[in-house]
Amino acid sequence: MHLDAYVPRDGESCWSSTSEGYREAFVAGAAGTGYAVQPSTGGDPRRRPHPLASLLQGIRLTGAFAQVPRREFVYCSGWEDRTPFADLRTRLRADPEWQVHDLPTVHNAMREDPEAVAALLLGEPVADASTHRRQAASDAYVT
Repeated sequence: MHLDAYVPRDGESCWSSTSEGYREAFVAGAAGTGYAVQPSTGGDPRRRPHPLASLLQGIRLTGAFAQVPRREFVYCSGWEDRTPFADLRTRLRADPEWQVHDLPTVHNAMREDPEAVAALLLGEPVADASTHRRQAASDAYVT
């Protein structure tokens, strides 16, 4: 399961898979050191710099992924104006080997809607997880 993440093909990298806006952000984030992309402001304070070279290096795939029985991609649609994954969603939807889900969250879906993410990981319908979450929240107020 790829949760709002890159799904590179052989030889691709994060750099080649992302949008021009993200490439510019990577370069700007590494301007201070030349090699470590600083995390954007805000967000989780535990985040650390990311090596720029790891974003540039192409992946080499052996083909073993063909043995993976369940290939799923979760597209977080709550940040449509800046997501680098819109084209990837289109590509994977056209591939019969992949199942694509949409969640109406921003990129950090595990923080915004952990119940829906857990439901997807368990193979349950997301609507049931959202309903369960709303019901659990309602039950919490019943005395």
